[in-house]
Amino acid sequence: MNNFNPTERVRRFKAHVSPIGTTQLHLRNPYIIAWWSAAFPGFGHLLLSKYLRGYALFLWEILVNNMTNLNLSMVYSFTGNIEMAKEVLEPRWFLLYIPVYLYAIWDSYRTTVDMNKVFLLAERENATFNSYTMGSLEINYLDKRRPLNAIIWSIFTPGLGQLYIHRVLTAIFTMGFVIFFIYFSNVLVAIQFLLLGEISQATQVVDPQWLLFLPSHYGFAIYDSYINTVENNKLYESEQRKFLNEHYQRYRVTFPVSR
Repeated sequence: MNNFNPTERVRRFKAHVSPIGTTQLHLRNPYIIAWWSAAFPGFGHLLLSKYLRGYALFLWEILVNNMTNLNLSMVYSFTGNIEMAKEVLEPRWFLLYIPVYLYAIWDSYRTTVDMNKVFLLAERENATFNSYTMGSLEINYLDKRRPLNAIIWSIFTPGLGQLYIHRVLTAIFTMGFVIFFIYFSNVLVAIQFLLLGEISQATQVVDPQWLLFLPSHYGFAIYDSYINTVENNKLYESEQRKFLNEHYQRYRVTFPVSR
């Protein structure tokens, strides 16, 4: 039973269950969100469910990073080839890269601080929110799921962990771009050569510019699916607790106190 009334006049809701996912406010560490923005611009905003801003920064990172040859330059720097790192770096695009990169970190930190404040206010209001939705395309509802399962499926293929907890937008985005990165990096071809013992062939075939996108993408998929599974479980318990308090608490038996 869902007694949520969308016309109820309240200032803040802490969650919304829709056919494409469960969006909720919860306390987040601003430094962790800022760190994910530093690892890959857009990831911090996606963790905050700021999808339009996150997708814009993510696409910008791919475009400008490739035009700058930044990942390739980093590979040369890591291997001690500083002169080659300087040579492949495109300064016109690199100077364009810096301000937006810093903005992504700053804005994700600022937004996290603000959303934490909004969450605390919403928690005090304790407004009713929907816990179940049914449409022509999807059914979504609050329930408890295992965070370990989300991690395991994300390790197999980034995006499956998000599908497990019904974060459809993030799942489509994550699965789509992992295919993109794997294809252009030739990482599966390199793995095939490694299994055949052809180490030099594996090194030659892989494209480091695209390969360096994968670690951040994998890490984000695992972290996002895990943390949202945990928070969805908390949200489920919160909704159940509120429902039981409102419908059954007043009927509790009062035991007399012996004197």
